[in-house]
Amino acid sequence: MKYYIADAFTDKVFSGNPAGVCILDSELPDETMQKIAFENNLSETAFLRKTGEDYSLRWFTPGFEIDLCGHATLASAYIVMNFIEPCLQTVRFDTVSGEITVSRRGELYEMTFPLRVPKRIDVTEDITAALGFAPKEVYSERDLYVVMNSEAEVRSFVPDYNKLRKLDKWLGVAITAKGEDCDFVSRFFCPELDLEDPVTGSSHSSLVPLWSEKLGKTELTARQLSRRGGVLYCGLCGDCIKISGAAALYLQGEILL
Repeated sequence: MKYYIADAFTDKVFSGNPAGVCILDSELPDETMQKIAFENNLSETAFLRKTGEDYSLRWFTPGFEIDLCGHATLASAYIVMNFIEPCLQTVRFDTVSGEITVSRRGELYEMTFPLRVPKRIDVTEDITAALGFAPKEVYSERDLYVVMNSEAEVRSFVPDYNKLRKLDKWLGVAITAKGEDCDFVSRFFCPELDLEDPVTGSSHSSLVPLWSEKLGKTELTARQLSRRGGVLYCGLCGDCIKISGAAALYLQGEILL
């Protein structure tokens, strides 16, 4: 099986967020895909299979299948449009979160993602205890979104995963603030996996409408402040969002089953 690793939301290797991309000729059992994702030991492994004019797309962490992943979708589109079908300018993916379209825009790949407007909730004692501070605001959707006072606070935050795991109503925890040289910044933590995700496209399905309302604009540039770092160009478009980024190939080879 053809296998690639691409770094997403960056134009050079060793930055952005690496994703594995497996090209399937036929369906594989879920158990086998999960074992491959565990063996790859990346935050996400994408599994692509051609279905007519489109591709089915599924995403697996080392521990479980996930409902939406931005960087692995970007990596998948980059692989398809450069190595599988280089004549394509647009590719459509059928996913558990609906159809996702990705179009080539020069050196960038523009993804159409579902809009997931987060709801502001009260700052509870449990949230404060898990974070280690009383946040300015918190919002809830698939993930918990924590608004901080400054980019410096986002950069300096040190997670305690044992405490964050107690916030089990949400898949992940994103901290965010207004940016110094961009519209907003964020970091994203996966308590169940004890890790910080380098660049998280799916969290921007909620971060974009949140900051669009706060800043009064629909076109936004975002930075994720992980050690690897990444840049996302975002737009609010009615009932969906656009997320654009670059990608770089790190590895191509074969998986032997």
